[in-house]
Amino acid sequence: MAPNKVLLSLCFIASCFYMQAQKKSKEQLFKDLNSTVDTIRLKANYQLAKNYLRVSLDTSENFAAKAIELAQKLNDKKIESEAYALLGAAKKYRGQYEEAIKYHLQALAIKEIYGDDYGMSITLNDIGIVYKNNRRYEEALSYYRRSLEYAKKAKQLKSIAMLTSNIGTVYMEKANYDSALYYLNLALPVARQSGDSNALVIVLSNLGEVNSSKKNYPTALNYFYQSLPIDKAFDDKYGMIIDYTDIGILLMKMKQFDNAKPYLDSAYTIAEDGNFLKEKINVLNSMVTYYTAKGDLEKAEDVSGKLTVLKDSTMNMEVQKNISELSAKYETAKKEQKIQQQQFQLTKKNYWISGAAGLLLLSGLLGFSFYRSNKLQQAKKLQSEIMLQQDMATKAVIEAEENERKRIAGDLHDGVGQIMSAAKMNLSSIESRLNFGNNEDKIAFEKIVNLVDESCKEVRTVSHNMMPNALLKSGLSSAVKEFIDKIDNRVLKVNLYSEGLNERLDSNVETVLYRVIQECVNNVIKHSGANELDISLIKDTDGIAATIEDNGKGFAVAEKAKADGIGLKNIKTRIEYLKGTVDFDSFPGKGTLVAIHVPLGA
Repeated sequence: MAPNKVLLSLCFIASCFYMQAQKKSKEQLFKDLNSTVDTIRLKANYQLAKNYLRVSLDTSENFAAKAIELAQKLNDKKIESEAYALLGAAKKYRGQYEEAIKYHLQALAIKEIYGDDYGMSITLNDIGIVYKNNRRYEEALSYYRRSLEYAKKAKQLKSIAMLTSNIGTVYMEKANYDSALYYLNLALPVARQSGDSNALVIVLSNLGEVNSSKKNYPTALNYFYQSLPIDKAFDDKYGMIIDYTDIGILLMKMKQFDNAKPYLDSAYTIAEDGNFLKEKINVLNSMVTYYTAKGDLEKAEDVSGKLTVLKDSTMNMEVQKNISELSAKYETAKKEQKIQQQQFQLTKKNYWISGAAGLLLLSGLLGFSFYRSNKLQQAKKLQSEIMLQQDMATKAVIEAEENERKRIAGDLHDGVGQIMSAAKMNLSSIESRLNFGNNEDKIAFEKIVNLVDESCKEVRTVSHNMMPNALLKSGLSSAVKEFIDKIDNRVLKVNLYSEGLNERLDSNVETVLYRVIQECVNNVIKHSGANELDISLIKDTDGIAATIEDNGKGFAVAEKAKADGIGLKNIKTRIEYLKGTVDFDSFPGKGTLVAIHVPLGA
């Protein structure tokens, strides 16, 4: 079966607390750090630790540690516990599970003191997740059950549904399917009652997985059919891939191959478009099964060429199988030797013949495995070359674009700008020599001079925007500041915070980041209707993190990407050229956050 949505259910509750919207802008929070009032500095450090959890782990951990120090000084147990929880989350993201458990237990001990039922439920679930990741199932079940008790006390239906489902998934991994079904069937009506689509689709998917493992294929198929339209409604690409793949596999198990193919094709199309590599491999593996069952061996071989890693794994299993068969033959020969001593020589001869044949077969299998490995290496080299060519093509396009900007900026400044300036000087010089017949002619002449003067200013402005002097002379932070200083703050107030950018960056990194920030700010001005914009630029040991956040009308990211995705795609292409990542977080009526991270040495 395709990978299920268990991980989604594990992350769901753990992330609930951290998704709260910030109440102050980053600019204001950084100002609050310098306050003489301890309580203000405490809240600023804690809020910044939350804001940077998904942006920069080093920065988040630093603010969380300062928040804990201030909270202990002020005896603020609630913020102290939540700051410990933030440290636990950061350690979990780093894969440092023992450290994560230590901090979560510290958070739990404090929450028990002041009786935060919902907070205790979240922390207990976080600990259960860490134990489950380490396959320590009994400890995971213990913490999940304790978390469920507090979720019920807090009357949090979504949490109740997800925690009950989490318990079911532990039993599913232990292959105790009856217990898994028991808890998942308890979770299903609660998920429906909660009205949360994410919770419902995860429970439905897990029910489909368990019933499929029990070979209850029609029942499993029904659950996946219920999950698919929910994922479609929210344009959940990952969920749709899993749904389509699971349905296709189940239909093949039910011998309905013609019905299975469209679902597999749909899964592959979405995985291909979204570059879901792992899911694409799973779909291709299912397609090999399909083509083999249909008798189209040529197509099956073509698809299996993309799955050499899986084939090597299968080959290793075949080698083990043949070794087991040789061992069985040897044991049979030994028994026959004891029963019929008179046939000792013949049995011995047959044994050696069988051993030689087995070694020959094993040698052939190893040779085939070597051939497959070599073929895989060639495929990897080809893929690396393709990626190199793509990087070179992207670099060439960006460099050509920047060179063209420089050329046009130079032509405007040195060509058109100089001509316009000369025209203004000539007009001004002849003004004193002209005898105007009436006052209207003089006013008209002055308007012409003013228009030429405005044109000169406009040419200079366009030239500087296309290739800002500050970027060439002082670097990224100065160029961005110069750019936003030209924005009328009566229409849009822009707050800029930068840290760690005292030294110059690579010119390509500075140019690409400046263009992306420029594009994002222009989008805010044109489309968002915002009156406040926060920009932060931070360089630390992880790389460069940039965020652009407005309080405008927002938009549906998936719909925008479908309807007019050129601007978003252009931003992603530029950042991917630097081996970085960019995330768009927006919702109608809730503003927009663009989070960019570029690693050092990109």
